[in-house]
Amino acid sequence: MKNMIIASTSTVHGSGYLAYILDELASLYKDTEEILFIPYARPGGITHDEYTAIAAKAFKTIGKTVRGVHEFDNPNEAVTNAKGIFTGGGNTFLLVSQLYKTQVIVSLREAIFNGIPYLGTSAGSNICGLTMQTTNDMPIIYPPSFKTLGTIPFNINPHYLDPVEGDTHMGETRETRIKEFHKFNTLPVVGIREGSWIRVVGDSITLAGLHSARIFEHDKTPYELASGKELVF
Repeated sequence: MKNMIIASTSTVHGSGYLAYILDELASLYKDTEEILFIPYARPGGITHDEYTAIAAKAFKTIGKTVRGVHEFDNPNEAVTNAKGIFTGGGNTFLLVSQLYKTQVIVSLREAIFNGIPYLGTSAGSNICGLTMQTTNDMPIIYPPSFKTLGTIPFNINPHYLDPVEGDTHMGETRETRIKEFHKFNTLPVVGIREGSWIRVVGDSITLAGLHSARIFEHDKTPYELASGKELVF
């Protein structure tokens, strides 16, 4: 039975890394003391070790230890044997490229469907959808495929931003870009605002956190889904 938290971000304004969601994580990982961290997205080009240290510092506050998947000779075995997994944010193109290169994408999907507790933030949330095509990231590297884990029946747009009334910015809004996606694709897209997350328990998928989510379905008017409501397509 799937047991997941798919979060928009690791850090909300004014708080430390994962601080806003630590109570949820203590519950998610209640049956394990060690979490396997996948640092492949490495934001800003930091090293895997540096990124793992950031995650380890946050999880130490709830009594958990962290090991990076890059520390293992066989990353697939590490994922298969993990009792809890966290994939951090950064660049989704880089993350997906590394998941395919190491073939971890297969073992990670199997682990999630086998019920291993999973946290994804930002890029780590993007990969939970059917494809990575609704990421906000620059294509700094070319992955073998845009197909991702498919653990939920829709795509994610993390860090979703609403248009600012009176702003003179002339570029595309998030909503415009997602509508462009729907000119060529029919997958639903869920825009998750900062401070919100999706809770997956088995086949139940529920929005949680501070804000509503923006829902985009092909050939339909976008609408809001309140926190606490189920996501059903």
